[in-house]
Amino acid sequence: MSLRTTLVGALRPEQLAYAHCDIPCGIYDPHAAQLGAETVEKMMTLIADLGVSGADDKAHLASLGRYVAVKEQHAELVKHEVRIIWGDYFKPPDLAVWPEMNDKVWNIMRVASACRQGVNVDDAKALRAAVNEFAEKFAAIKAAR
Repeated sequence: MSLRTTLVGALRPEQLAYAHCDIPCGIYDPHAAQLGAETVEKMMTLIADLGVSGADDKAHLASLGRYVAVKEQHAELVKHEVRIIWGDYFKPPDLAVWPEMNDKVWNIMRVASACRQGVNVDDAKALRAAVNEFAEKFAAIKAAR
């Protein structure tokens, strides 16, 4: 047996752990995704309220830049948090409780991307509603385990 094979065998885990981080703590909560979706909606509302008047004003442009940056950061946070719960927490038997899970998660990803790309407040409202539904289903599945 080669030294490489011995080292790889010694470092390879005997049991796989599934968790949202490198330490399998088992803590999953969609609250961060919900807060992210709420933030996206708020930023898009602030962008809409800015309007186009004063678009040449540096303060207006600075506010717009901050709102857009926060909106995009939180839309990506929503995607990250939902992806972790979907990929690490939910298991195949959970599809019996929530058969539309994969389609609903795909829709969250799609709407969060639309929120990153645009400034349509209706997209932000749809994201928030979808994430809240995800959180409700998560709570029901967690309570049933």
